[in-house]
Amino acid sequence: MVQAGAAHLSAHADMVDALNVFPVPDGDTGTNMNLSMTSGAKEVQQNISAHFGKTAAALSKGLLMGARGNSGVILSQLFRGFSKAVEQKQEVTGKELAQAFEAGVETAYKAVMKPVEGTILTVAKDAAKKAVAVAKKQADIVVIAEELVKEARASLERTPDYLPVLKEVGVVDSGGQGLLLVYEGFLAELKGEKLPETAGITPKMDELVSAAHHKSIQSFMDTSAIEFGYCTEFMVRFEEDKVKKNPFSEEKFRADLSEYGDSLLVIADDEIAKVHIHSEQPGNVLTYGQRYGSLINMKIENMRQQHSDIVGTPSKEPVAAVQKGKQEMGVVTVCMGEGIAQLFESIGASAVIEGGQTMNPSTEDIVKAIEQVHANRVILLPNNKNIIMAAEQAAEVVNIEAVVVPSKTVPQGMSALLAYNPEASLEENKAAMTAALAHVKTGQITFAVRDTNIDGIEIAKDDFMGIADGKILLTDKNKVIAAKELIRTMIDDESEIVTIIYGEDASEQEVEEVTSFIEEQFEEVEVEVHNGKQPLYSFIFAVE
Repeated sequence: MVQAGAAHLSAHADMVDALNVFPVPDGDTGTNMNLSMTSGAKEVQQNISAHFGKTAAALSKGLLMGARGNSGVILSQLFRGFSKAVEQKQEVTGKELAQAFEAGVETAYKAVMKPVEGTILTVAKDAAKKAVAVAKKQADIVVIAEELVKEARASLERTPDYLPVLKEVGVVDSGGQGLLLVYEGFLAELKGEKLPETAGITPKMDELVSAAHHKSIQSFMDTSAIEFGYCTEFMVRFEEDKVKKNPFSEEKFRADLSEYGDSLLVIADDEIAKVHIHSEQPGNVLTYGQRYGSLINMKIENMRQQHSDIVGTPSKEPVAAVQKGKQEMGVVTVCMGEGIAQLFESIGASAVIEGGQTMNPSTEDIVKAIEQVHANRVILLPNNKNIIMAAEQAAEVVNIEAVVVPSKTVPQGMSALLAYNPEASLEENKAAMTAALAHVKTGQITFAVRDTNIDGIEIAKDDFMGIADGKILLTDKNKVIAAKELIRTMIDDESEIVTIIYGEDASEQEVEEVTSFIEEQFEEVEVEVHNGKQPLYSFIFAVE
């Protein structure tokens, strides 16, 4: 069922991307959900079991670490709650299956600060509620699953009634559509049928579908920066004589292993402990594991070699590992564009994850970046509303203190970072940096990927849109005219500084024209110009 759900979602991920309401070129709900579900399916495939609860636990673990974007994180939370409800069950009845879906909904709603109806949450809630009701009268698990899917589809059709913007644009909720695809895959496998060729109820979306071009998330770091070079995975099958001498405690086992490296994950039951760790001395890790039993399913991979293969640079294996001294506090930030990354580094970022618009980093990507900072405390700046939940999930997973300052844009992230004080406490910094988010206005110029109408604004494909703090204000066929008009709406009597961050497709002449316009029209405002080298967004404006 898991494999079928992942395959069905993967086959229609582009269509789900196209359902994003804003016609910006970085709509990626389908991509995020697909990568998240694929991670869950991979974990299940590597831990094949006839035990329903163990299979659900593997799915939950894979989704947790692979979760990207809000949709991916919510999906991971749905199956986290689902997994907890069935973790002790070898097999489940239809009633128990329905109750597990309902438990997943409860967990997901708790994970979202301000749940919005008409989204994936509503589709999951309505479907689970229907399944539970049917299970009270019907024991046939196939019938219950059919009703789950049927209600998910009906709920998806109703999402425009909750969110007027969906009705205005003529689409259903993208996250809800992604979840329906997963459920349809579940049902097809349960019934022994082929996966449906069509995707839910969504009509004629072909013209909206376009392939996204994603940058490698690994490119944010240099190969030589990898401190613990060997990805080590193994399982310990407990042996009675060894456990008598060394009674097994999962908490102690995890604490002891944490001394050997980072990215540690331990899952244990009465018979086996599974370990994932990044270490510089994998042999020592395996020796420790042997205290409790025999080793099985061992796998050790050289991550420096893997990384250099991905980014296309030769691996420089260090002669000896150099242990860095831990710094007290660090800041991890996310952005797209080499120039923006350098800008963040210049004002104090400890690590920059290259990602955001076209490739949201996963929970695991963020966890790895936190660990590479090698600090006792870390502050996360996601700089994208679709990365905030993954950042919060990463902050919960790591074994150090980590907090998220919920920056939604690059200008907000820069404003927050300028308020950072390494001498202050984690709590003081979070408060000051969060307050700084309100001190800056964000403007963006990008192009429309399709014709649409939002808030009464007619938008034609390939027109340039002016977006102010997430709201589309204007469009024009001319990039510079759109930029000038957007700036005019953003600057007021209290504005003092305008920062222009221009992207890959902005020419020197266009940058000069926009800069001159601001200097001539708003003489009291100071102008700063930076080459952000970001894709998709011709201009990003910060007005303070």
